[in-house]
Amino acid sequence: MTAPALATSPPQSGALATSPPDVIYPDSDGKPMADNTRQFDYIVMIQGGLAALFVDRPDVFVAGDLLWYPVEGDNRTRAAPDAMVVFGRPPGYRGSYIQHREDHIAPQVAFEVLSSSNSRAEMRRKLEFYDRYGVEEYYEYDPDRGTLKGWLRRNGRLEPIARMEGWVSPLLGIRFSLEGIDLVLYRPDGRRFETFVELDQRAQRSKAEGLQEGLQQGLREGLQQGLREGLQQGLQEGLQQGLQQALDRLIASGMTQDQARRLLGLA
Repeated sequence: MTAPALATSPPQSGALATSPPDVIYPDSDGKPMADNTRQFDYIVMIQGGLAALFVDRPDVFVAGDLLWYPVEGDNRTRAAPDAMVVFGRPPGYRGSYIQHREDHIAPQVAFEVLSSSNSRAEMRRKLEFYDRYGVEEYYEYDPDRGTLKGWLRRNGRLEPIARMEGWVSPLLGIRFSLEGIDLVLYRPDGRRFETFVELDQRAQRSKAEGLQEGLQQGLREGLQQGLREGLQQGLQEGLQQGLQQALDRLIASGMTQDQARRLLGLA
């Protein structure tokens, strides 16, 4: 999580005009993505869930903890949302999000997951940054306190969302909820955002259920096949035994073996 830096003052009018040098936009500010494992888990869950949600969209870029430079020629005005979504830009690798190289499209949705080190002043600066540079929806979750806040752009400014429980993002289509102090996000199809551990556990359960179902189906089919074969064998043996008994009776009655076999259709 990177504290945003607002634009600095322009040079004094008395300074000599020079051609601006090529500006380097660093890919890192040297700060960690998270301060603790709980914060990290939520950041990864949100970013990963959003990436999965839009995996089939060629016009949606999703990133986590990526430096965003909104002002051309200014590498000091920047922020690194814990997660952000940009509609109108393709997915793929970026070392940073340099807005003027992205058709001047600002991220429309930003997320911040707080830690104990984030001060109120810092979070106020983040809100001002996102408001100033065009974010349409901004969401802020504190996993330690279990608080969830949101802002939506109305009339050109980010305005607080009165109630976040059950709120559905207009742009993302996801639903927000708190279970105790835990943030839960639901996709438009009703499925929850999951951590990598939860995804792996579900995959293992599905695999085990698939194996069990396959075994049960194999047993059912084997039993049915065995019954069919046993019935056929029993009928065949019974028919042969009955024909032999009939043949023996006819011979005992005075017929020759050939006459009896012709009579029973065995000749």
